[in-house]
Amino acid sequence: MSAPGVFTITVTAADLNKRLDILLASTLTDCSRNRAAVLIRNGNVRVSGLIRKPGYTVHVGDVIQGEIPPPEPAILEPEQLDFQVLFEDKAMIVVDKPAGMVVHPSPGHPSGTLVHGLLHHCPEMEGIGGQMRPGIVHRLDKDTSGVIVVAKNQTAHNHLSAQFKSRKINKHYLALVFGIFDAPQGKIDFPIGRHPSDRKKMSIFTRRPRSAETHWQVRETLNGITLLDLKILTGRTHQIRVHCAAVHHPLVGDPAYGSRKRRLIPSKPIQDLLASVSRQMLHALRIELDHPLTGEPMGFEAPVPSDMASLIQGLRQVDRDSS
Repeated sequence: MSAPGVFTITVTAADLNKRLDILLASTLTDCSRNRAAVLIRNGNVRVSGLIRKPGYTVHVGDVIQGEIPPPEPAILEPEQLDFQVLFEDKAMIVVDKPAGMVVHPSPGHPSGTLVHGLLHHCPEMEGIGGQMRPGIVHRLDKDTSGVIVVAKNQTAHNHLSAQFKSRKINKHYLALVFGIFDAPQGKIDFPIGRHPSDRKKMSIFTRRPRSAETHWQVRETLNGITLLDLKILTGRTHQIRVHCAAVHHPLVGDPAYGSRKRRLIPSKPIQDLLASVSRQMLHALRIELDHPLTGEPMGFEAPVPSDMASLIQGLRQVDRDSS
């Protein structure tokens, strides 16, 4: 159940050693793991009378009691924002998120997010999958551009969420990174978790690592900078940015994971080109999934944004001029 109400769950042998948040998500109707964790942290859930953490491992005989509070009053105001719609039907909408736009409201970003724009475009989405994140089933960083899929009803939200959870959705990215690779393709599989000292960052050196896998392929090499095709098999926060930095090929323009040391760029024309870069050069190029209602395989692609395309063309021109 996800509507307001009281629930009681008695842990049986079938649920032995499950995490508390996972057990709630699998037992309560339309309750995601994130939603379950929020309920636990807010004190809405007790285990045999005690407040536990979301990661608490349940035991046979534990009595889990809780209450799902009524939904908060809607505070999201629809806004007319500029983004390109790549596809839309009654189940979902696929958009090309511009760089600089936050996906959903968060501290410091109470308005101007993709969610605000979607509510203006699709008013019927309000409340689907969460009051502050209606329809959202995956995210992109603020300064990453590209394809995002959004559910327009609860059935589609559940189906798309399940596809992401089971890793059936293929996500392809395009990135410009520093350095030249020794091979044409490869894999990065360092686990990722919260940075041990900087809570705003992620790291491969973490107290709580979670598996992460990124496949890369060199598309083009341009004067010490490489254009990469990337496919991520997991969806960890900042995954591509962290993984590329971990193998000493940080993204061009990345303010968080790029090296603070001056980079040895081979020519002044390249240095001049990079001086204009104001964000990480990462673009969610393509996404492939099954339609949440018909099951039909579908693919959607977002054009390379103008700032990234201009930089690529500039690098190619310098390469031609120097040859």
